[in-house]
Amino acid sequence: MSLDLIDLTKNYGKNGVVRNVDLSVKPGEFLTLLGPSGSGKTTTLSMVAGFTQQTSGSIRLGGNEINSLPPHKRNIGVVFQNYALFPNMSAAENIAFPLKRRKIAGAQVKERVKQALGLVHLEQYADRYPRELSGGQQQRVALARAVVFNPPLLLMDEPLGALDKKLRDTLQGEIRRIHRELGVTVVLVTHDQEEALTLSDRIAVFNEGRIEQCDTGENLYRRPNTRFVANFLGESNIFTGDAEMYDEHALVKVGDTRIKVDRFGSTAGKPVSVLLRPEACAVARVSDAHQFDGCSLPGVVADLVYLGSSRRIEIDIPGHGRITVREPALEADRLSAGDPVAVSWEHGAATVIPAEHVGAASEHSSAPREDYRSTPDSASTARMSNL
Repeated sequence: MSLDLIDLTKNYGKNGVVRNVDLSVKPGEFLTLLGPSGSGKTTTLSMVAGFTQQTSGSIRLGGNEINSLPPHKRNIGVVFQNYALFPNMSAAENIAFPLKRRKIAGAQVKERVKQALGLVHLEQYADRYPRELSGGQQQRVALARAVVFNPPLLLMDEPLGALDKKLRDTLQGEIRRIHRELGVTVVLVTHDQEEALTLSDRIAVFNEGRIEQCDTGENLYRRPNTRFVANFLGESNIFTGDAEMYDEHALVKVGDTRIKVDRFGSTAGKPVSVLLRPEACAVARVSDAHQFDGCSLPGVVADLVYLGSSRRIEIDIPGHGRITVREPALEADRLSAGDPVAVSWEHGAATVIPAEHVGAASEHSSAPREDYRSTPDSASTARMSNL
């Protein structure tokens, strides 16, 4: 089922936590709200769930406005970071809870619970209580409970935030599988870029209450609209310089060297920003006689960090500062701090970031913290009882 947010706003006093958000989620789409703590993503999710009342704007589910409906009448599945399981109920009883609230017949409850346990591969744990389950197993129970009544929309608030990396990776695969099998519309909140890229059809990047860009993960990574998106989604090197326009390309002056980029509009003589991802660069030793062109820069190695399959090289670029290069860790190439090097890349790897257009989003907000994931388990469980 589709979800539409129209000019959605949430203020606490004079402070705007969510500011004029417009967003459309397609039926069956997996969309992630990504951003740092306090950016408005969790407040947005909370308004959709009905736990927080919007100041203005409209929330439409399947074309029907649900602004005034309480949480339990919105028929939305919710998965919390802290699981919010009832400690006095077994796994099966927790999963059955939303069905009993909806007065589903007993025989049908038993069958649906069995199917939900099978969906998350926990059939043998039906009679165990939350205290007898691992964190990953508890989250699987919470996920099963959220989908057992076939909701048209599933909301997930940092569902893997309390788990270790290996378990997070495993459950990411499970969430992808369940989404494919059920075809339910999903909106996920996270601050983890890798998680967002792994799970999402599209990602909405939040910054101080506004959506800076909403697009596929690949487009966000390769063609960000703002410096914030470029910096938040992955490692980035950003050069700033004046643009010089030519017939088929443009040059951006960085220190004493010019970087070649594709033409990007009539910005000649104006400062622009250029994004160059660390993995798009290569490093080689150079002599004093080395010539640098529009796809290379001179520099000096400042630091090297071994990361197993790759290494991160920090390089000081005259006239710019320090940039990062990430490349395979090859034992044959023994660079050291202080070595003069050339940093090079393929033409087209350097991407111009359009002029900033966020405006008011750069204002500082002193509003209350927007995250409700820090709410004690009992309060989250109370919210669960309202679904």
